[in-house]
Amino acid sequence: MGSFSVRLRALALGSGAPGLFLIAFLDSSFLSLPEIADILVVYMVTLHKSRMLLYVGATLLGSIAGCLVMYGIGRAGGEALVRKRFATGNVERAMAAFQRHGIMAVLIPSMLPPPAPFKVFVLLAGVTRIRVGEFAAAVAIGRGARYLVLGILAVRYGDRAMAFMERHALAASLLVIAILLGGFLIYLASSTAVRAKAR
Repeated sequence: MGSFSVRLRALALGSGAPGLFLIAFLDSSFLSLPEIADILVVYMVTLHKSRMLLYVGATLLGSIAGCLVMYGIGRAGGEALVRKRFATGNVERAMAAFQRHGIMAVLIPSMLPPPAPFKVFVLLAGVTRIRVGEFAAAVAIGRGARYLVLGILAVRYGDRAMAFMERHALAASLLVIAILLGGFLIYLASSTAVRAKAR
């Protein structure tokens, strides 16, 4: 896998945004390439700061596409695959998270840096038949926030951005999660108030 990862990285570096799309797609679907997409976003934005939004967007679209493939596998009857591939305790905890929190069980893990598990939540989103639009939106928000933060850090700090993220990744992820949760709770409160007035 090591030489394959090196070849993938070379492909991404040589082809720019399409290469980032491919790496993110493979990482979010059939392969496990921890941190490669993150590292490449930082490295390529450092080289071409004016293309930050292009690189972030390509990586995000690749990640969404890969997640939709895994979601489809889960929806087509992937519970057996989930139980075979992941530890039983992780599966049970993830199922419980879906029952309690619904789509937030996808949104929050999508923002967390490796080695936090994510694919099990993607597969279980399909198994539990969460609506595909809500699923794609959760992945877009979570991964979009993560890659955008990396892009901004790369513009500001250059090649030191990855070292910064390694030191502060969890704290940064938790801050973004707290902001999104706050926004989500405000949305819920306001929509509940609107429905109450309409009655």
